[in-house]
Amino acid sequence: MMPETAPEFYRIQKLPPYVFAVINEMRAKARAAQIDVIDLGMGNPDGATPRVVVNKLVEAARNARNHRYSQSRGIPRLREEIVKRYQQNYGVALDPDKEAIVTIGAKDALAHLLFAVVGPGDVVASPNPAYPIHQYGVIMAEGQACMLPMPDAPTFLGRLEDLYRGGVKPKLLLISFPHNPTTTCVDLEFMREIVRLARQHGTLVVHDFAYADLGFDGYRPPSILQVEGAKEVAVEIFSMSKSYNMAGWRVGFCLGNARVIAALARIKSYLDYGVFQPIQIASIIALRECEEEPAKICAAYQKRRDALVDGLKRAGWPVEKPRGTMFLWAPLPERFRAMGSLEFSKLLLEKALVAVSPGIGFGPLGEGYVRFALVENEQRIRQATRAIGQFLKE
Repeated sequence: MMPETAPEFYRIQKLPPYVFAVINEMRAKARAAQIDVIDLGMGNPDGATPRVVVNKLVEAARNARNHRYSQSRGIPRLREEIVKRYQQNYGVALDPDKEAIVTIGAKDALAHLLFAVVGPGDVVASPNPAYPIHQYGVIMAEGQACMLPMPDAPTFLGRLEDLYRGGVKPKLLLISFPHNPTTTCVDLEFMREIVRLARQHGTLVVHDFAYADLGFDGYRPPSILQVEGAKEVAVEIFSMSKSYNMAGWRVGFCLGNARVIAALARIKSYLDYGVFQPIQIASIIALRECEEEPAKICAAYQKRRDALVDGLKRAGWPVEKPRGTMFLWAPLPERFRAMGSLEFSKLLLEKALVAVSPGIGFGPLGEGYVRFALVENEQRIRQATRAIGQFLKE
């Protein structure tokens, strides 16, 4: 039996309490009491995976040959299909054997990649606020997380340049655009500057491209691999989760610099046997036959964005329309700013029955904001904004 005073495990003690758990627990209690909570907290896509993909999964799962261990790198045909997609969508040529690997979602790619390339004390620079694994994956890998403020993309780039001028040369630069949670979007010129700095200073770049297909009002997010010379320093992580409504399937890819891909492949060979093979086979069909699906999904998120932004403005909460992602990053209404994002999120759930994510959960620079996820239909979103409006009036 473990003594009550046993010290915390080494890596666990480095991780802060999970802020989102407070809201999750309140939401669970309300729902257990049969109270209708509109959950705009977790970015968990609610759309169905394309039927043709599901049918292929069922067919492949009935074949006993697919029940064995797969390959940690991913089956060759799936790697070939993602390489074809990059050629068609971005004009980027990749070697499916040396410059592409299948991962168990984007989180797996990022966590394992950090273990592969980051050593004790290595500096990893990234924007803040940020998706939690971007910060704490570095800490778990024994690296030094250097969080640069990003109220907007030019400010982040300026702070990165200041870092280099100050003599700090990060081993790794971890970025993600369109950005979660701030929804910041960039153009190809921004990516060119990132690649230029990385090549000049010997920094590796990891671009988390989870929202590659979620750009609104005609905006098309660029791939960093479109930049000439990017493969010398950069890899990009792409996920099936948002583009094809396949979040629970856990299929992602890491693409680009062959040396980094080889390091990730070696780490993964010790840690996993890859994604269940029927899921990989079905993912081939998604990439091959569902090329219109990402645009349809994006259009649905844009309608939800408009419903949320318009509804919040009517409620007396002025917010800006995001150009990408499946989120809205909203500053706290002025009279609630003193209480902080966590207490405000708790109050919003209690009074309006709407769950959101407190900004503080995305790092210290996320304080003063909450994140809405566009994971309910337009009718439910309008219901949520009406309830928020009533709450703000009271």
